Amino acid sequence: MELPGKESCIVEKPKVTEYLLNTSRMPAAAKARFFLSCGFRSDEWQELASALKRHAEAHTVLNEVRSDYGMKYEIEGPLRCPDGRSPVVRTVWQIDTDGLAPRLITAYPIQK
Repeated sequence: MELPGKESCIVEKPKVTEYLLNTSRMPAAAKARFFLSCGFRSDEWQELASALKRHAEAHTVLNEVRSDYGMKYEIEGPLRCPDGRSPVVRTVWQIDTDGLAPRLITAYPIQK
């Protein structure tokens, strides 16, 4: 299944700069080290946001779960990185109960 509304994905700046690329924020520091090691940079946060949106558009939903806030969708697949690698990453998106567009909740590498 495809992510509903995948063409309208929302990746908020604070989610990228204060969470996914912030090495001082525990426990997310490991995620930040991973994304930074792939060539993403906080001063060019839009590059990671765009890569995550493309990830959602390119891969199918693995799992969907209803929460108190809406539907969550998990997607796995290669993520194109600035350093040329394409590690497998899981992204989690949520369509809020009163929302229309999927919003990024988290992203992290998958060790296979």
